[in-house]
Amino acid sequence: MLLDTLKKENMIALKEKDQNKRGILSIVINKCMLVGIEKKTKGEELIDADVLQQINKTIKELDEEIRGFQEVNRIEKVEELSYQRNYLSAFLPTQLTEEEIRNEINKLEDKTMPSIMKHFKANFNGLCDMKLVGEIAKKL
Repeated sequence: MLLDTLKKENMIALKEKDQNKRGILSIVINKCMLVGIEKKTKGEELIDADVLQQINKTIKELDEEIRGFQEVNRIEKVEELSYQRNYLSAFLPTQLTEEEIRNEINKLEDKTMPSIMKHFKANFNGLCDMKLVGEIAKKL
């Protein structure tokens, strides 16, 4: 499971005293643990798609922070957060391209926005940027 991989990487970062890796891994692991607790109360288990979703959310948060630090010209923080973002990106599977998303939308019978989003969330969760899916769906 992906969460186990993250935990192993966290231990390696701890041994290597890599604060950058350790900090971001700890954040993602804690988010996943919280989601796991929520799922357990519903009688469900944490799956890799949930972990991927938390990684994606964290990457988006890092992107926002990077933009904020760029605006105030804090280069050292931008470099640190960019390193963390790139490190987390390595755990993500290859994302669907715009062309692949378009092809998948064209295969659908019901091309309404809720139907498209539901299809991608069910079948491609963690494999595509849902914001990009929405943008492409609006254009079609």
